[in-house]
Amino acid sequence: MTGTKENFSEITAAGTTIVDFWAPWCGPCKMMNPILEQLETEFDHKINFVKVNVDDNQTIAEQYKVMSIPSLVVFKDGVAKEKITGIFPKEKLARYFEKKLAE
Repeated sequence: MTGTKENFSEITAAGTTIVDFWAPWCGPCKMMNPILEQLETEFDHKINFVKVNVDDNQTIAEQYKVMSIPSLVVFKDGVAKEKITGIFPKEKLARYFEKKLAE
């Protein structure tokens, strides 16, 4: 799902949501994309995954203090809880997501 200023609060409102802040020109973002797509399938119905293009949505990126990309922000019921930045192996991200679901 794509996050925009029009739908952002609605799509992060319920449950656990991972927001991927990215840009089309970002090499590391392109490397993270297939990993996140696999995890989205694995965590189907447990975690909502949202992509926010920082070029098109600078206000959202600024609001959550996204200074570098790729950045993932974890939301629980509409509240930003934690941000991680950089590239992570799939297994490490899967463990991180499991931990966030358990909190």
